[in-house]
Amino acid sequence: MEKQYDDSWAPVLKPLFAQPYMKQLSTFVQGERRQKKVFPPAGLVMNAFKLTPLDQVKVVILGQDPYHNDGQAHGLSFSVPEGIAVPPSLKNIFKELQDDIPGFVEPQSGNLTSWAKQGVLLLNATLTVEAHRAASHQKKGWEIFTDSIIHAISAHCDHVVFLLWGSYAQKKNVLIDPKKHLILKAVHPSPLSVYRGFFGSKHFSKANQYLVAQGKTPIDWRLL
Repeated sequence: MEKQYDDSWAPVLKPLFAQPYMKQLSTFVQGERRQKKVFPPAGLVMNAFKLTPLDQVKVVILGQDPYHNDGQAHGLSFSVPEGIAVPPSLKNIFKELQDDIPGFVEPQSGNLTSWAKQGVLLLNATLTVEAHRAASHQKKGWEIFTDSIIHAISAHCDHVVFLLWGSYAQKKNVLIDPKKHLILKAVHPSPLSVYRGFFGSKHFSKANQYLVAQGKTPIDWRLL
């Protein structure tokens, strides 16, 4: 069986998986999968932890829920697999990148795997969703789990950039030590709010400036 996550996460994840709430959550999700279509596929629920080792986390981009339409969710916040139409919020992220990062060209694909492999943890607060029912798996235990992940990154890692977009993500700042890390906040990149301060926020260049100042390799945000 293929590993669900990188070994570096084991000291954090194994104790969490043993918690009663996670066992209840697992039973719930498995029950949902037997009766309904659930995204992402079971093998991709932990994809962010497979692609981005704990000791290599440089940036965390926090999303709320997986995409809930067919073929979109693959376990990375804001990202969609090759061949899937780029969702509106991600299109707006690409527009900001074009303004912020020299040489960034809007890609045809919304697959952000190359970011994940460079140390960008693309973490949703809820890791599963019923098909075509947004937020259907919220408040079932995932948020307790992902809050623990954010807190563990704050404790175990140094000089991580947390990009908190929208009021939901911004509430997570209480889990992060601001003396050790850089927290950048903006409105959500959705079409409803993007003009109220996401465009022009320059979070991607600010993240790289901070990483370089800490002696780290910056993220190559380009998606070619």
